[in-house]
Amino acid sequence: MVACPRVYVSIGSNIDQQRNILACLDALAEHFGELQLSSVYESEAVGFGGDNFFNLVAGFDCALSVGELSTVLRQIENDNGRRRDGPRFSSRTLDIDILTYDNICGVEDGISLPRDEIVENAFVLWPLAEIAGDEVHPAVGKTYAQLWNDYAKAEQKLWPVDFAWRGKVISEQVS
Repeated sequence: MVACPRVYVSIGSNIDQQRNILACLDALAEHFGELQLSSVYESEAVGFGGDNFFNLVAGFDCALSVGELSTVLRQIENDNGRRRDGPRFSSRTLDIDILTYDNICGVEDGISLPRDEIVENAFVLWPLAEIAGDEVHPAVGKTYAQLWNDYAKAEQKLWPVDFAWRGKVISEQVS
């Protein structure tokens, strides 16, 4: 039996965050089975003025191509009220981005991999380092834990929030 590629996706919402992220996790589990989940982090909107975002990273095994996966993720966003007629940087009911697909480097089915935001945004890198810290960024050659250790953390503030899914605590607010 051939192993399916390991995929990591970032999930974010700043409109009805709790409901939309729960719906997203349910849909991902329905499509892909068991999910590996980071803590859920809250952060200020980056690139525009808006309500705070909840962000996390999910990992799962996926037999779909990158293009097929992108179509499924886009449908999950649409099913949760995602609007695509506004500015690129704006409030979102749900935003799901493919961060990595196995160790693919380059453009696959029109999608650049690994996603640039991994090394640019704390709200992507911290949760990815949390669940895949020993894995190596296929383009940079450092582990996600190393990248997070080297990240200028003062530039973007984020903090874990209380969040549970299907009766399991995913994260807790640090007091």
